[in-house]
Amino acid sequence: MTQLTLAALFFVGIHFLIAGTRWRDRLIEKYGERIYRIGFSSLSLLGLVWLIYAYRRAPYIETWGQLAWFKPVAALLMLVAFFLAVAGVTTPNPTAVNGESLLSEAEPARGILRITRHPFLWGIGLWAVVHLIANGDAAALVLFGSLLILTIGGTRSIDAKRQRHFGEQWAKFTAVTSNIPFNAIREGRNQLKLTEIGWWRITLAVVLYLAILHFHSKLFGVSPLF
Repeated sequence: MTQLTLAALFFVGIHFLIAGTRWRDRLIEKYGERIYRIGFSSLSLLGLVWLIYAYRRAPYIETWGQLAWFKPVAALLMLVAFFLAVAGVTTPNPTAVNGESLLSEAEPARGILRITRHPFLWGIGLWAVVHLIANGDAAALVLFGSLLILTIGGTRSIDAKRQRHFGEQWAKFTAVTSNIPFNAIREGRNQLKLTEIGWWRITLAVVLYLAILHFHSKLFGVSPLF
């Protein structure tokens, strides 16, 4: 558990202490955007590999244990997580790397961005919550708990970084979007338009979800349904 805890601290730490902070700005000023991205991506990959390796070697220490009643709930929540993640990855987004130019468009918040400006991170966050609850052991608590903290903190970090760099353009974008899903729609600052999301994205999310559901036992050794 010690190695897993250190790996989680490293992975979360480099994101909270570097990415999205003024340290990032200073590193880019000193070394340039390209060198920074290569360096940070390398550290992130190293941290992720270490985190997975440490998790696989961690002992099983039961907390609340695997909850049989939660599996159908988890299956439903994972479908939502897949939808958010797939739509988030495939939709042009001003929050993404090299997506800043979208801020100058007349209507940058379209499709899934009407629901949340951070769909991918919310998808990963929901995935982390589901697996944290479903596994019911200490190692899962550390792994998925750290990823949950990272995704929630990541939305705020990205917002702060974009606000520093794009000021009024970013303010106009946030005025019609929300971090928390459906909040902008609930407040009347935007409206839901499912046709903009694209039925092919919904179909792709369902296909990938069913594929993982089918092969989950073979890939991870645990049935998500039984």
